Amino acid sequence: MSLAAQQAAFGAWLHRADDTAIAPALADARGLAVYQNNYRGSLMACLAEAFPHTHAWLGDEGFEAAAARHIDAHPPSSFTLDAYPKGFVATLRATWPADPEVAELAMLEWHLSEAFVAADDRPLSPNDLAELDWDRAQLRLVASARLLHFASNAPAIWSALAHEADPPAAVVAETPTAFIVWRADFICCFRPASGAEAAVLPGLAEPRLFAELCEDLAGEHGPDEAVGLAGEMLARWMADGLVVAVIG
Repeated sequence: MSLAAQQAAFGAWLHRADDTAIAPALADARGLAVYQNNYRGSLMACLAEAFPHTHAWLGDEGFEAAAARHIDAHPPSSFTLDAYPKGFVATLRATWPADPEVAELAMLEWHLSEAFVAADDRPLSPNDLAELDWDRAQLRLVASARLLHFASNAPAIWSALAHEADPPAAVVAETPTAFIVWRADFICCFRPASGAEAAVLPGLAEPRLFAELCEDLAGEHGPDEAVGLAGEMLARWMADGLVVAVIG
């Protein structure tokens, strides 16, 4: 058997823990359990490190059962384990379909960690406004920003766990709520987004003229109210460090 075939058989065995996958490839399979334990233990530790508050919410037994299910169904596909935790949110959603806070808590944790390693940006500040050419300048969200939607009170649960306080009971909201996640300097943040804000933020994933944003608001709220809404949102985005000015 060629080296490539032996490596493929070993990989299949490592992923499935199926002795029949590797038996033809090795004359002596003693000690292979060490590799299996190390493989599964590394992936389990990777998930636990990526989702500490989800782990705390579920407890050891619930979290480890879900992690084991995910490891069995989804072997790593990248050269680095940094990307491996991403798919765990979907596993949690499928495992606890009646408890949306579980997957949403993990979703928030994942996007906060992604915000921390996102590319740096220089946010627009009030001091920049006087010199900005509003006929040419476009706005876009900083690279770390993401808009997330929650059917539960997962953000409140995360906040309590992060501050080592007793978390509230899980609650499913009558209508989903939107939150914006981003990094300000070296601090990852999240906050609720108003209905009007949640409607326009996705359009700022790419640079847009501020006048276009105002037109969108005017179509929904009328021209008079749109001016006030646009000004309020821009002021808050600058205070939060959420938008970048791009000169087209």
